Amino acid sequence: MNKEGSFKPIFFVMILSIIIAGFWDKIPALKNSIHFILDPSLGWLLDLNITFGMLVLVFIISLITTLVQKYATDQKTLRELKGEQKILQEEMKKYKQHPEKLAELQKKQLEFIPKTMKLSMRPLIFTGVPFILLFRWFMDYFTTMGNPKFFGFLSWFWFYLIFAMIFSAVLRKALKVV
Repeated sequence: MNKEGSFKPIFFVMILSIIIAGFWDKIPALKNSIHFILDPSLGWLLDLNITFGMLVLVFIISLITTLVQKYATDQKTLRELKGEQKILQEEMKKYKQHPEKLAELQKKQLEFIPKTMKLSMRPLIFTGVPFILLFRWFMDYFTTMGNPKFFGFLSWFWFYLIFAMIFSAVLRKALKVV
């Protein structure tokens, strides 16, 4: 196997995640077992204070994903690829007025995409299914609560997305994750 790995495990996890999401309500044992685990743990935290509890959960999830990203990817190779891409972009700026040279550089730039994607998507193998299960649980939990609004206007999904981006950016910087 080459250094970048294969897309097969990533596709397998993506398909498995789609199947789990699709059969969530059709297979009670799946749904009930996740609720049995998460209701007394994560649900308890959200019951204490929904906003603070959700912030804590988003931070923990962001920390876990950042750590998986750091240790499940070849950070050295990713840094090298990003460095090469940066050099290529600087060269492209120099040759804006030379379409034939610019086309050649753009072709080189396209060669980085599959390599970078394979390396960057590898953590999905470890986080895909747990995230789907967690998001399905969130959907059930917040629907049961009457879909409360965070800060008076944000649904749980938007709250999660905004704070996950903020926490992830800070954690990636602090942990030096590419």
